[in-house]
Amino acid sequence: MVSPDASWPLPRLVVAAPASGHGKTTVATGLLAALRRRGLTVSPHKVGPDYIDPGYHALAAGRPGRNLDPWLVGEERIAPLLRHGASVPTPADVAVVEGVMGLHDGAVGRRSYASTAHVARLIDAPVLLVLDTTAQGRSAAALVLGMRAFDPGVRIGGVLLNRVGSPRHETLLRDALAEVGVPVLGAVTRAAEVTAPSRHLGLVPVAERAPESLAVVAALAELVESTVDLDAVLDLARTAPPLTVSAWDPASAVGGPTGGDRPVVAVAGGPAFTFSYAETTELLAAAGATVVRFDPLRDSALPAGARAVVVGGGFPEVHVEALAANSALRAELADFDGPIVAECAGLLYLGRSLDGVPMCGRLPHTARMTGTLTLGYREAVAAADSPAHRTGEPVRGHEFHRTATDPGHGDRAAWRWDGGRHGFVDGRVHASYLHTHWAAHPSAARRLVEAAAR
Repeated sequence: MVSPDASWPLPRLVVAAPASGHGKTTVATGLLAALRRRGLTVSPHKVGPDYIDPGYHALAAGRPGRNLDPWLVGEERIAPLLRHGASVPTPADVAVVEGVMGLHDGAVGRRSYASTAHVARLIDAPVLLVLDTTAQGRSAAALVLGMRAFDPGVRIGGVLLNRVGSPRHETLLRDALAEVGVPVLGAVTRAAEVTAPSRHLGLVPVAERAPESLAVVAALAELVESTVDLDAVLDLARTAPPLTVSAWDPASAVGGPTGGDRPVVAVAGGPAFTFSYAETTELLAAAGATVVRFDPLRDSALPAGARAVVVGGGFPEVHVEALAANSALRAELADFDGPIVAECAGLLYLGRSLDGVPMCGRLPHTARMTGTLTLGYREAVAAADSPAHRTGEPVRGHEFHRTATDPGHGDRAAWRWDGGRHGFVDGRVHASYLHTHWAAHPSAARRLVEAAAR
């Protein structure tokens, strides 16, 4: 076991691309699965706030997929969180980090901040660039050369050619990249490409289609094994220097358990509520809670002895009829007098209705699907005291939804940002569209456990 404070030569690499749609998720998931098939312990990570890709990563790697987002958690926590994720439950042999959007695409108006390149610099990892070569020849080398020169602090150690049209096309591309001194570590033809199904907010989460997801991951592993030089990929990962930062520790972050008994905190899961960060439950447990999962689609009651509830994000709109049919659980949540923290999907579930279908009625709003995608990072301030936050507490989060509520906020709003009020604080309930990462706000976990203990 590696000491969390000792220098650790963790092999690692970042899978990136010039833009979205080049095949990062295909390659990253396939790499994770293929390396695991070799008997390696692989730690999966994702740049940005995305919840869905880490689900595929977790299936491929056999351990939780974790996010690395400087906007949500701060630059100073990125390498410690990487080390933590690569250390539990057992130390990894290699870490694979999937990027977000294009390599240099960061938070709007903040240049490269929160970009894949930014994270690659923070964890000092080489980049494997996935390149969609459709309708592209020698110009691919110019594109890679430009990507490499744009930020000298980012080291592109190799390229994986995706959607190659023919053996002749592959030869042309390899010759061109040899001219600029960038090695090609693999090539995937258009005919061989494997993808997972998608819908209005991206890929379909693993939890909604487990058997099919297993088949997709297996196919991706076979694809990578047959098209990628895994030995060269591992050699590239081993060029990363040792990690010298200490691992992030949930117990230290939250200040240890609150004392007294261990209140049961019920955390929603299942196909309708798949959006959560692994660190959330780790922090709750470190703060002294007994964390128990429940599935609002199938469980007719909250876990025995539940004294607080967390309902995160997901796709209630896809499962609205089944959620409505579980009337016993809806009624229990409507009357539950303990603290509740809800984000996005949780906000919709706690309202009166979603697209006219009855929900819990714990909060006074109705919700509906819209044709507009609300997406982006937010800088918010807590607008009222709640089970998770104190009035005036600054928080960074993100929104990602195609629904709207009426009203958009309660008499006591959860947040203020951009001159407006958002979400609901109603009694002991805190609910809004804003997704936050509690590694940056461990006091939220401690505050919730303390409220549950009271």
